Amino acid sequence: MSPLSPGLRLDGRRPNELRKIRCKLGVFNQPDGSAYLEQGNTKVLAAVYGPHEIRGSRTKALHDQALINCQYSMATFSTGERKRRPRGDRKSIEMSIHLRQALQAVIKTELYARSQIDIFVEVLQADGGNYCTCVNAATLALIDAGIPITEYMVACTASLANGETPLVDISHLEETSGGPNLTVAAMPMSGQIVLLEMSQRFHLDHLDKVMKHALRGCQEIKAVLDKAVRDHVASAGAACNWEFKTD
Repeated sequence: MSPLSPGLRLDGRRPNELRKIRCKLGVFNQPDGSAYLEQGNTKVLAAVYGPHEIRGSRTKALHDQALINCQYSMATFSTGERKRRPRGDRKSIEMSIHLRQALQAVIKTELYARSQIDIFVEVLQADGGNYCTCVNAATLALIDAGIPITEYMVACTASLANGETPLVDISHLEETSGGPNLTVAAMPMSGQIVLLEMSQRFHLDHLDKVMKHALRGCQEIKAVLDKAVRDHVASAGAACNWEFKTD
């Protein structure tokens, strides 16, 4: 095998190049919406149930909007070492909270007063950017469920190599290399940032350019998701003999 060209990353990508994204909507019949998404070697399933009636005492507390319930979990075989607790551990609870924070920002909850929307994401294979892949898959599942959203919610990671070169869409190997990692969940159409998380401190001289790479990554991922949605609608429409343009 020939050595990588200078300036390329360990997996052969350029610094500003995303991992290959494959996605599909409507992979299950039982949920109201579902999606499967691969981002590099990270693979995620997302399912959406609802809106449905809230059960319990929380009905009165949310009389004017929907309750968004998110659950993040990892399959026991998703990493090299078998996970003893695929859900319910501290990391999964934290990821569920962050997932809810991102998705609630785009769901039009005011349309479903006294209702609940459940969003479940399962990491089948983890190879870096787990949270981002889950956000992107959940967005597709919400669209498949027909739940109105204001715009796409997209997430992407970025890092800094050798203290000077920004990298976008970080793999697991790059995550564990010791450099600072930045995770951004944003709405690319409006430019709003909903979640920003750093694994360690960035120097102010570098933060701006790393942030720009992450947001550019969000824009590129949004374009991929949008094409997948349009292709899915066109395929479903063709089966019903619809006539419409996808431009």
